[in-house]
Amino acid sequence: MRVTSPHLYGLSSAHLVEYCGFLLESETAVAFEKMRTTAAKEGINVTICSAFRDFDRQQLIWNAKASGKRVLLDSDSKPVDVDKKSPEQIIALILLWSALPGTSRHHWGTDIDVFDGKAISKDKLQLIPQEYALNGPCHQLYTWLVNNAEQFGFYFPFQHGLSGVSAEPWHLSYYPVSKEFVDKFDPRELRKILQDSSVLHKDSLLNNLAGLVQEYVYRVAPTPQ
Repeated sequence: MRVTSPHLYGLSSAHLVEYCGFLLESETAVAFEKMRTTAAKEGINVTICSAFRDFDRQQLIWNAKASGKRVLLDSDSKPVDVDKKSPEQIIALILLWSALPGTSRHHWGTDIDVFDGKAISKDKLQLIPQEYALNGPCHQLYTWLVNNAEQFGFYFPFQHGLSGVSAEPWHLSYYPVSKEFVDKFDPRELRKILQDSSVLHKDSLLNNLAGLVQEYVYRVAPTPQ
């Protein structure tokens, strides 16, 4: 199978560089280091917990949730029993918090999940909104990012009412590059990749792919520029 731009769909990491044990797009790595250094001077510890994730890893996450082997959460971060759910219902639930393989912004190396490394350890982190809300361990970090991330080129692509994916106060995107990647994303390429994959509920996904791409790839919060 030939794909014109494999890095857009998690099939290549050739465009990435190593940064503190993670793989990031090169411009993103430089910008993040500047932001991290500035935040540290103000007592804020911006720590990465997730960066690049390839197609195969995203497929493992998807299939674990689709099969009930991994907990599935509703929009209030409450566990949901997948028994007796239709494929379409399961897909909708997964897409609240996890991307369809081939569509994850983590494929690009421009998007990262962050937490306050001083306030909570990575092994205790759940990446749920309550951790970033008032009185949560990452609230101070979130407030700092709201006020400062934009000057370094980062923003929150998943915001309430502005994105198909539920609001994620831990997910930052380096918009000078990620915006270019969105513009280059080709649903026809994604269809070929999924047809050749082992993604669960593939038939339902392919039947509804145009709408899913529109909602979960293209519908994100507008960039600050």
